[in-house]
Amino acid sequence: MEIHVQHDLNPQPPPPHLNFIQSPYPHSVFSYHTFHPPPSPSLILVVLLHHTIMPGSLEGRYIKLEVIGGKDLQVPSQRMPAGIYVFINIDSSRRWKSVIGILSSDESVAWGDTVTLSLDASPALSAEIRASFELGRPLGSGEVIGKLEKSWDDILDHGDEPFDISFPPVRGVHPSLTLKATVIHAFDNQDGAQIDSIVECQISRDTDVGHAQFAEYVTSETVSHLNDAVQHFQLVLDQCPIDHPDHAAALTNLTWARLLGYVRKDFQDIDTITSLFREALALRPQGHPDHQLSLYYLTEALTWRYSEENTAACIHESAQLSCELLPLCPEGTYLRSIAAGANGVDYVIRECNKLPIDASNEGIHLRRNVLELCPLGNEHRPEALYKLSWDLSTRFQQCGGNDDIDECIQLRREAVALCPEGRSGRDIYLNDLAASLYYRFDHQGKPHDLNEAISLYEEVLRLWPVGHKFHDFSLNNLGSALHNRFDQRDDVDDLNRAISLRREALTLCPPGNPYRHSTLNNLASALQTRYAKSDASEDLNEAIDLLRESLQFLRPDNPERHTNFQNLSSALCSRFTQSRKNEDVEEAIRLCQESLEALPSLHPSRYFSYRWLQEAYLSRYRVQRKSADLSLAVENFRLASRHPTQGFPERIKEAINWTFAAERHSHSSALEAYKTFFELLDRHLASRSSIVARREASAAFRRASALPVNAASCAIRLDNLRDAIELVEQGRGQQWSLASRLRSPLEDLQSTNINLAYTFMNLSKRLSEVQGSAVSTDRAAADRAAVQYRRVQEQWGAIVAEIRNLDGFSRFLLSPSYADLQAAAHHGPVIILIASQYSCSAIIVSTSGEPHHVPLPSITLTDLKNLKDRFARAIRQASIMGPKEPRNDLIVLLRIVWDEIMLPIVDVLQHDLKLKYHSRIWLCPTAAFTSIPLHAAHPFRTRADCSKEACLEDLYICSYTPTLSALIRSRQMMKTHVTPSFVAIGQGQPRAGKSKALLAVDSELELVRKLVPAMATRTTISGDAATRAGALEALQQHTWVHLACHGKQDPTQPYDSHFVMKDEPLTLLDIMEKDIPHAEFAFLSACHTAVGDEETPDEVIHLAAGLQFSGFKSVIGTLWEVDDAVAKHVVEAFYKNIFKDLEDGGVMDCTKAARALNRATHAVKTKVPLEQRMVFIHIGV
Repeated sequence: MEIHVQHDLNPQPPPPHLNFIQSPYPHSVFSYHTFHPPPSPSLILVVLLHHTIMPGSLEGRYIKLEVIGGKDLQVPSQRMPAGIYVFINIDSSRRWKSVIGILSSDESVAWGDTVTLSLDASPALSAEIRASFELGRPLGSGEVIGKLEKSWDDILDHGDEPFDISFPPVRGVHPSLTLKATVIHAFDNQDGAQIDSIVECQISRDTDVGHAQFAEYVTSETVSHLNDAVQHFQLVLDQCPIDHPDHAAALTNLTWARLLGYVRKDFQDIDTITSLFREALALRPQGHPDHQLSLYYLTEALTWRYSEENTAACIHESAQLSCELLPLCPEGTYLRSIAAGANGVDYVIRECNKLPIDASNEGIHLRRNVLELCPLGNEHRPEALYKLSWDLSTRFQQCGGNDDIDECIQLRREAVALCPEGRSGRDIYLNDLAASLYYRFDHQGKPHDLNEAISLYEEVLRLWPVGHKFHDFSLNNLGSALHNRFDQRDDVDDLNRAISLRREALTLCPPGNPYRHSTLNNLASALQTRYAKSDASEDLNEAIDLLRESLQFLRPDNPERHTNFQNLSSALCSRFTQSRKNEDVEEAIRLCQESLEALPSLHPSRYFSYRWLQEAYLSRYRVQRKSADLSLAVENFRLASRHPTQGFPERIKEAINWTFAAERHSHSSALEAYKTFFELLDRHLASRSSIVARREASAAFRRASALPVNAASCAIRLDNLRDAIELVEQGRGQQWSLASRLRSPLEDLQSTNINLAYTFMNLSKRLSEVQGSAVSTDRAAADRAAVQYRRVQEQWGAIVAEIRNLDGFSRFLLSPSYADLQAAAHHGPVIILIASQYSCSAIIVSTSGEPHHVPLPSITLTDLKNLKDRFARAIRQASIMGPKEPRNDLIVLLRIVWDEIMLPIVDVLQHDLKLKYHSRIWLCPTAAFTSIPLHAAHPFRTRADCSKEACLEDLYICSYTPTLSALIRSRQMMKTHVTPSFVAIGQGQPRAGKSKALLAVDSELELVRKLVPAMATRTTISGDAATRAGALEALQQHTWVHLACHGKQDPTQPYDSHFVMKDEPLTLLDIMEKDIPHAEFAFLSACHTAVGDEETPDEVIHLAAGLQFSGFKSVIGTLWEVDDAVAKHVVEAFYKNIFKDLEDGGVMDCTKAARALNRATHAVKTKVPLEQRMVFIHIGV
C-alpha cells in the first residue's frame, strides 16, 4: 500500500485584518476594508408631491402629471430600498399614492404612473422622497430621501416634453425624478394609483422618528441618535405584540439599528441580534413579500459575526442562507447587485474557500452551497470545485464511497476545463484529477482510470520540471501510478522506472522534509515488489531499512502511521519466508495489530491490516505447522474479503487467495471462500455500466478463470452435488445472468403485485437504456454515464429488494438454487462436465431426484488440454484431405472421448436412470471440455457378432446448453405459436479485403427457400442487401433465420465475434443488445459460431449463445470452419427432416431441430466427411 501525495498545493493566505475605513461601496451601511454585508433586499422609495393654489390664470384647469422614473436614488441610512412611492397631497386630508417601483442595479426606478390635479387652490408643488423597508404591509412612511418645491410655472415651462427635477444631494449624489406635465380642461378620474387619507397613528409617528434618528446616526456617527432610534423602534415593538401584523417589521427595524451599533462597536450583544433576526424570518416564511429581506438581514448578522469572531458555524449558515436568497433576487435589481457583490456573496465564497478540509457531512454541505453560489462564469467557480472535490476525496479515503470519488472526478474535470493551458492553477487541478483517478482505479479496478492518471501525471511532470518546488511530488505520484500498472500488466519497465523516479524524489526530500517519510515508504514498496518478481534479497533488505527510517519521522498520532506499519509488516513477512527468523514474523504480526488499533472499524485501510495479518499467520503456519495459525489466517482472509469500505477488486483478490490457500492446506473453509468470491464478483460486475466493461472487469482477475470448476470440484469432494451445480452455474453464467436480469419474465409478479411489476419493468428499461455497449473515448462522458447507471441501478436494486419481501419471491433474480436449476432437465437429463485441476468428473441432473456424480478418473485437466490441441491439429489436417480419405487421427481422438469421458456417463444414463434410446440429452461442458466435440464421441469398434458398437448419437439426441439457466430461460420464453416467418440471409461476396468469396452461398439460399414450407412467410436477403443493418433488422422481424456467410470468433474479445456482411460486421454485441422474444430458430451456416472465449473459458460467449440470449430458443451452430461446398448437403438433409411432418397438418416446431440435425448427419455420411458432419451442433430447446 502506498502513500499517494495529494496535498493542498495551493494554500490560501491568512484572512486579512478588518480595517474600519471608508467603504468604496457607497450604499453600504458598513464601512470597512474587506467585508460589506449586502444591504436589505427590497425597500420602498416614496415620493410625496404637495400642491397649493395656482394663480387666477389657471383657475378651473387641471394638470395631468406623469411620474416616469427616478435616478440616483440613494437612502441616507444606506438601507436598501425595495421600491418607491410617489405621494401628492390632494388637500390637507388626502394624498395620491403611486404604485411600487422596484429599484434597479443602476439605482433607477421606472413607474409610468399618472395623476390629475386641480389647480384651483395650488400655486406650487413640493416633492418628498421616502424609503420604505417593507414590500408588504408598510410600517410608517419610511425614511426621507429628499425634498424640493417647484412652482407650476417651472413645471409647465417644459411643455409636453419629459423633464428632470433634482433633489438635494445624498452622500454627494443628487437624486432626481423624470416627470411630464400636461394642462387639461376636464378631470377624468382615470389615475392608476390610489387616494389615501392622511391619518397618522402613534406607531407610524414613532417608526418615522426612528428612521430619521437612525439616518442621523449613520451620517453623523453620534451615538445619541442611535440610542434615540433604538428607543423609538422599541416603543413601536412594544405596541406590536407577537400576533400583531406589524410585529416582524417592528422587530426588524429595531434589530437592524442594533446590528449597525454592533458593527460600529457601540453595541455588543450579537447573540440577541441574530436571535431576533431569526424570529423575524420565522414570521416571514417563503412566499411572504418580505421573506427575502429577512433572509438578507440574518445573513448580514451572521456574516458580520463571523468577521468578528471567526466562528465557522456562522459562515456555514451564511452560505446556506445566500443560496436561498439569490434565487429570490431578480437579475438587474439593486438587491441582486448588492447581495451577489464583492461584499455580499463574494465575501462568503472567499471566506468559505479559506476554511480547512472538512470531510464531514456538514463540511461537504457547505462546499455544495458555495459551489451553488458560483455558477458558470463566476471567477470563484474553479476554486469552489477544487475545495468540494478535496472534501469528497478525503471522505472517500476514510469511507470508500463510490459516489464520493465519482463526483470528485467530475468536479476536477470541470476545474481543469475551466483552466486552459497557460492559466495559473491548471497544474494543480491536473495533479489532483490524476490522483482521484488513481484512487478510483485502486477501489474499482477500471483500467482506463489508471491509464488516464499516468497520462495526466506525465503532463504534470512536464509542468513541474527539475527545480520546481513540487517536482518531488510529481516524481512520487507518477512512480505510484507506474508501480500500480506493473501490478496489472507485469511490465518490468514500469516497475524499474517507478523505482528510478522515487529514488530521484528521495534526493529532493532530505531529512527534515515533511514528505520524506512518504517518499521512503513509496520507494520501499516498489523495491519489495521487485523482490517478489526477481527474488533479489538486497531489494527486500533495502525496503525494510527504508520503512524503518520512515517510521522514525512519524509522530505516534500521525494519521499515515498505519500505512508504514502495514508495509513494514509485509516486508518482514517476506523476509521471514526467506530467512525463517521468528522475530521477523512476530514483529510483522505486532505491527498489523497496532495498525488495527489505530484505525476506526470502517476505515478502508483496515483491509490491508487484515491482509498482511493473514499473510503473516499463513507464513508462520507453513514453517511451524500450527493449526492455530492456519485458523487465524483464515479468519483474516474472511475479514479482509468482507471489509465493506474497501473496493471490490482488492476484496476479490483476497477471496481468490483464500480459495487457493484453503485448497492447498485442505482447510474446511474452501467452499466458503469460493462462495465469497462469486458473491463479490457478481456485485463488482453489476456495478459496470456496459457488457464490454463487465467482461473486462472479469478478465482482470486472471487467476480466477478456473474457480467455477474448482468450486464444483471442491463441493463434489464434500459430497455436496447440489452446491457443486449451483456454484458452477453461478461462476460460468455471470455475464449472461447479469445481462438477462433486465429481461426476466414477470407473469407471476404481475399477478401478485401489478404496481411493483410495473415499477420494476420501467426501471429495468431505464437501466438497459443507460448501460453502454462500448467504452467511450470521452472519459468525462463515460464517468457521467457510469454515475447515472449506478444511480438507476440503486433504484432498481431497491425495487428488487422490495419484491423479494413478497411471499414466494424471496429468490427473485438471485443465483438459482438446485431446485430452480433442475427445471433444465424437464425434457431430458443435463450432463455438466467439470474440468478442474483437482479432478475431472460429470454431474447428471435428472428430471427428478438427486443429481448423479460420474467420476472420470482416467482423464485429467492436462489430458483435456492435450486432447484439445490434438483435435485442432486433426481438424486442420482433415481440411486439406480428399473427401474419401480416412480421418484416422480424428477417429483415434473420438474413441478417446468415448472411452474416457462419455462411456462412463452413458453407463449411468442406461443403468441408473434407465434412459430410453433416442431420448434427448443436453451437454453442458466447462473449461477444457468446451473445446472437445463431445457429441461426436464414438467407439469405432465392431462387436464379436460383426455389428458396430453404437456411438453417442446412435443412442441419444444430443444438444448443448451454455448454462442450465439459459435452457430454462429459453423454455420460459416459449409462447403461443405465432404465424412463422422465415428469412434466409446470405453474404458470399463481402466487401473487398474482408474475407474470401463463398461461392455456394446463393445456391444454399435457393435450396433453403425451396425447402421452407409455404405456410411460412419466406424472405431472402443477399448480395448488397445483406448489410449489417439489414441483417439485424431481419433477425428482429422473423421467427426463423438461416444465416449463410463467414463467421469469425474473436478469442480474446468475444463480443467482437461477428458475421461478415457486405458493409460492416454484425457483431455478437449487436445481437445481444436486441431483445427478440418472439424468435424461435436460427441455423448458423457459418464458421466458428459456437466456440468460446479464451480468457474466460468458463463463460460460454459465442455467436450461437448470443442468439440464444437474444431470444432464439433453438440454434444450430458450428465448432470450426465450414466447407460451404459440402455443408449444403447437411443443410438440405436438416430442413427435409425438420419439415417432413408438415404435410400431415403439423406446425413448424423449433424443438425438433436437435432430432432433425441428428438424422441429417446420419443421412449424409457417404457425402460429407467426418469433420464436416461433426462441425454442426445444436444449442437450446
